Amino acid sequence: MKKFLLSLIIISFGFSFFIISCEQKNTKRSEPKAAKINLGPTFDSTLVRPFFKKYPELQEYQKEVTQLYLKRDYQYIWYDKKGILEVGHLLYNKINHLEEEGVKTTIPYKKKLNAIFQNSAAFSKPDATDELFMSSYYFLYVHKVLKGLDTKKTIELGWFLPRKKLSYVNYLDSIIANPSLIEKNEKEVFGQYYSLKDVLQKYKKIAKDNPWDPIETDTSFVAFKPGDSSQTIAQIRHRLFILGDLTNDSKSSTYDDSLITGILKYKKRMGSLKSNHITKKTIASLNIPIVDRIKTIMVNMERCRWITADIAASKELIVVNIPSYELTYFKDGKTVLTSNVVVGKDLNKTAIFSANMRYIVFSPYWNVPRSIVKKEIEPGIAENKNYLAQHNMERINGAIRQKPGPKNSLGLVKFLFPNPYSIYLHDTPSKELFNREKRAFSHGCIRIAKPKELAMEILKDEPIWTPEKIDSAMNKDKEVWHTLKNKIPVFIGYFTAWVDADGVIHFYDDVYQRDEQLATLLFDE
Repeated sequence: MKKFLLSLIIISFGFSFFIISCEQKNTKRSEPKAAKINLGPTFDSTLVRPFFKKYPELQEYQKEVTQLYLKRDYQYIWYDKKGILEVGHLLYNKINHLEEEGVKTTIPYKKKLNAIFQNSAAFSKPDATDELFMSSYYFLYVHKVLKGLDTKKTIELGWFLPRKKLSYVNYLDSIIANPSLIEKNEKEVFGQYYSLKDVLQKYKKIAKDNPWDPIETDTSFVAFKPGDSSQTIAQIRHRLFILGDLTNDSKSSTYDDSLITGILKYKKRMGSLKSNHITKKTIASLNIPIVDRIKTIMVNMERCRWITADIAASKELIVVNIPSYELTYFKDGKTVLTSNVVVGKDLNKTAIFSANMRYIVFSPYWNVPRSIVKKEIEPGIAENKNYLAQHNMERINGAIRQKPGPKNSLGLVKFLFPNPYSIYLHDTPSKELFNREKRAFSHGCIRIAKPKELAMEILKDEPIWTPEKIDSAMNKDKEVWHTLKNKIPVFIGYFTAWVDADGVIHFYDDVYQRDEQLATLLFDE
């Protein structure tokens, strides 16, 4: 009997242990995930779709608004217990002053937006409709001010530089954490944007405070030279004072040294040749309405929205601005070389794109493009059977190329950054073109005034490439290829307004007539 009871106890204990073990295993297997911490009140997710149905002019932001609240479990973003947060008020202020950001557009449902902030709602409990309005206006703001036109549109405009990539759903986290970023954030926005924005406010003040009556000249006017006197000179002096090229207005009608300084400063800002003569062209430039200058600034602020901000962080960078006909080479953010350039003529526009420079080719052959062979070489051969020999050209594998030498169309060196547009930088025997004010003469490639200096600067960290060796390589009768140790980003851009490091605004001729096309897309008239 005792043995039976002992066996029964052991069996019971074992069965109990088995049950407990099973319960523990089952508990572990079906353990629920940790609940998310709710940081604030939420609203009903089913309210989103009806909101955008009721306010269709905001529907383009519906997808991002939905993503925003899915990420946040439909918690209120713009409210706390006291009402609308500081960041909400900052956003409202920005929406009310979009023109300061170079944006001219109509704000949909503006009365409704005003009512949110002007009534007691700003200090009351959260309202789902107002919350959705605020998020919609956030996306309206970042699209207009930070993103700009969509990539498809910019490609249609011939802009093939890489666009910045930024999730504006995630970007809101940064703004909420640091509301001052809504004022300025050079980590995400190309710094030139803020420089243009500052100048925009100055030019708007000029437009507000000053009449812009045309500077008049008589029909016999050709040019003013230092020492000349005319009432027109007093008008020019006043205009330069208003624009900031003169520090004071003496109201003198005599062309004196002070006015020479102002004229030279103005011409430099306009990309004009250095001359102290005041010509009809100078006066025509001074007569461009200030509202047109403002429009140009706004157009170029838009172009800044398309540029990735980290371009400035590149260890090395070569930038060509087509309208200014200038190349700038940066190392560690500092300018180490500037050079005049010649760009493509209107029928052979230089493309707006970027690529990495990989090679320098000294004493290059010029493989003549088929289009040039057909339009220029074949007619030349038809008239002169010695055309090829006289131009140091030869036929090879059915194509035509020009041999290395001082008369080679590519000059003595070229710089290659492989791209689908067959564009590169190169020397040229036609040096006189660099002295002209307008320099759009090429078939699309970019001719540089300082090719040897550029090669020397690029190869500065390669001791084997002494100035003597570079000079020798540039004057051989055969090609010499060199592969760069480090690829150098080359950006070819298009800016008709640019603020330099000293905060001075420069305006350049719209060489390819791109500004008006962009302005038509930007401004709601």
